[in-house]
Amino acid sequence: MAAEESALAEPLLVPGKDAGDDAAIMESHLLIPCDTGASFSRSCLNLSNVISGVGMLSVPYALAQGGWLSLALFAFVGAVCYYTGTLIARCMRAGGGGDAVRGYPDIGQLAFGRPGRRAIGAVMYAELYLVATSFLVLEGGSLDKLFPGAGADLFGCRVRGKQLFTLAAAAVVLPTTWLRDLSVLAYVSAVGLVASAALTASLLWAGVDEHGFHRNGGNVLNLAGLPTSLSLYFVCFAGHGIFPTVYSSMKKKRDFTKVLLVSSVLCSLNYALTAVLGYMIYGDDVQALVTLNLPSGKTYTRIAILTTLITPLAKYAIVIQPITIRLEEKLSLASHGGFTRAVISTAVLVSTTVVACTVPFFGYLMSFIGSSLNVTVAVLFPCLSYLKIFMPRGGTSRAEVAAIVGILVIGVFIAVVGTYTSLHQIVGTL
Repeated sequence: MAAEESALAEPLLVPGKDAGDDAAIMESHLLIPCDTGASFSRSCLNLSNVISGVGMLSVPYALAQGGWLSLALFAFVGAVCYYTGTLIARCMRAGGGGDAVRGYPDIGQLAFGRPGRRAIGAVMYAELYLVATSFLVLEGGSLDKLFPGAGADLFGCRVRGKQLFTLAAAAVVLPTTWLRDLSVLAYVSAVGLVASAALTASLLWAGVDEHGFHRNGGNVLNLAGLPTSLSLYFVCFAGHGIFPTVYSSMKKKRDFTKVLLVSSVLCSLNYALTAVLGYMIYGDDVQALVTLNLPSGKTYTRIAILTTLITPLAKYAIVIQPITIRLEEKLSLASHGGFTRAVISTAVLVSTTVVACTVPFFGYLMSFIGSSLNVTVAVLFPCLSYLKIFMPRGGTSRAEVAAIVGILVIGVFIAVVGTYTSLHQIVGTL
């Protein structure tokens, strides 16, 4: 028993540990006043910025895939992700306070030891890599909508459309990936909340100006499309990997549950409004990127596309930085200076660009991320870690254990079915 207690009391974050560096990186990009911690309102802003992302562009498509009744599943996914977020906070407190548990992999080590840290770290890096890839897919598709028919000759080959703009977006973000300190981009990333509101306003404008809100295509329930809908809904509430960092940054950590509730409700309302507006305007013809449905040449189209372009360009470097640092450590190149860092980050960018050009299907890619990775990070790991930490201590009731096991069963089902469906769709369109 004493050995177990000493293991739990041992600090998980010491110089040189993998996740400590990643947690510090992500924390440096939150809006945190020095020496005081983030206030309640600033924490709400940080967490809302984490939750609200590119998933907003695909929620109308998710609604079209599942039908109107899938909104009930949207609410269910939001409730489950909120609950698992509270489980993460409880696991953080189980570490004994201080710097014992700061990042998500630390929870894995607290629950399952070194294998838990490795497993959660591997999933997080895979998620970050695919999210970075989805940014480039988003940039290529949106710019192609803004400048249709564009083409250029590159190294003797004619490149046009989405692939051309994906390459252009990669060229723009390349210099930012060479930077070690990305604190300036954190403030640019904060405009993501403004971009979300601008997209919703643009859809409302489009409905009033063009199509109206009575487009045919009102599926009540489409069982075949539910796996895709559920996967995309999980993308909307992704961000659990950064929840521990937001928790650690707060001045009053006991308020995290309230912050999570406020942020989840606000983001859910904006997501739901965007989904309903997009589906009412474009019906079953809504595309995986709702911005692609907006008519070319309109002011609101330009506003929607330009605002949704800023955040991915700013966040790309932030998203891949933990991957770059991990590769430096793995290859023992961290002490070789900026040139080595530039080479590694460039290699990561090139690889994500190749994937983005090869699989340019935003909806299918986001569905795969949601089902295979977001479900794992947002549902499976928090539930399993919580049970492993608290059940031996007698800190769980039978009703709570039954509820968590039920969530785990549902999560595994969604992960398996959603991953199979999204991979089948991607392969079928290649």
